[in-house]
Amino acid sequence: MDQIRRIAIASLFVVLGFVAGLVLTGRLRSADRADAQTPAAQERPAPQPAAVRGADPVRGGLPDLTGAAQTAIPSVPNISSRQVVRTPNSPFFNDPFFRDFFGGGDPFGYRERLQQSLGSGVIVSSDGYVLTNNHVIGDARARAEVSVTLPDKRELRAKIVGVDEETDLAVLKIDARNLPAMAWGDSSKLKIAEWVLAIGNPFGVLSQTVTAGIVSATGRNIEGAQGSLVDFIQTDAAINQGNSGGALVNARGELIGINTAIFSQSGGSQGVGFAIPSNLAKHIMADLIAHGEVRRGTILGIMLYPMDARLAADLRAPNAKGVYVSDIATNSDAYAAGIREGDILVSFNNTTIEDAQHFMRLLADAPIGGTVAMGVFRSGRTFSAKVPIVQSSSVRSRRR
Repeated sequence: MDQIRRIAIASLFVVLGFVAGLVLTGRLRSADRADAQTPAAQERPAPQPAAVRGADPVRGGLPDLTGAAQTAIPSVPNISSRQVVRTPNSPFFNDPFFRDFFGGGDPFGYRERLQQSLGSGVIVSSDGYVLTNNHVIGDARARAEVSVTLPDKRELRAKIVGVDEETDLAVLKIDARNLPAMAWGDSSKLKIAEWVLAIGNPFGVLSQTVTAGIVSATGRNIEGAQGSLVDFIQTDAAINQGNSGGALVNARGELIGINTAIFSQSGGSQGVGFAIPSNLAKHIMADLIAHGEVRRGTILGIMLYPMDARLAADLRAPNAKGVYVSDIATNSDAYAAGIREGDILVSFNNTTIEDAQHFMRLLADAPIGGTVAMGVFRSGRTFSAKVPIVQSSSVRSRRR
């Protein structure tokens, strides 16, 4: 009986050992198959989400703008202006009746005071041309002493090459060579939500300050502000006092705007800043350097009035776009082309005229000496009239 028990126990151990061997062999084979799949898995990594693919992992998906900042910062100097301003002593001088009674003079005399302004600029050529805002250098009717302080702390006296009040731009020239000129960017290629940097000298003391943001909008019109002929770039990059005339740059460190204005209820930055597009600034600068003024087109002998919904309804126009011809000289080219009082100018070389300011911008950029095809709405129908463009006699743009 004991012998049978020993045989049974021995058989049981043999069976258990056999089963354990099968289990271990299966596990090893499974591990072998897993190891065989590992290289293939490494060759085909799981795709990253599109939002973070190729992004800088340190910045959590945000673009790395350090290179753009380092490239652009040396091209943004401080601008300071000093001028003597003559003001009347009488507190009533601003009253129209007072001025008329005394023939425009002040019997109480005048006093002179020193007016200073601080801002920023952009070096746009290695031989010393600097762009800034007209309002940074002060009153266009006064003679100002302007200085440019470079990032290397050199302070140089600047010559005012020319100013343009219509776009609030000014061109300065300093006597220096091998300056770090900023590269021009193409402002027409800007996209909404594109990353940009605003570089300037806020409050006149924080030199070469950089703020980041995006392009909030393009083609903005700021009613009542300097720069009536400008389709502004809007950005939420912080722009404060002293940033005027500084650079708005793209992610490649290229100049795509001149920082000019902010909309604020507090006086400080609230994320609504405006810049003059670089393409317009480049054109204005070229005219001021070459001619001392900006040559703009106009149509002589015609008076225009802004359209509104009531006027459009009275004239049975399809909408309130365009400009209304309120008066026209009978000896003018526009009259000879067939335009009459009461007409609505609705298009400009096949471009729809949105409003009066849009028309003025289109007209200002038209080639002088050429003709423009005006779309004219009258009595329910639209026809085309070819009108010659002549140079405007505006005195708001001149050499200083």
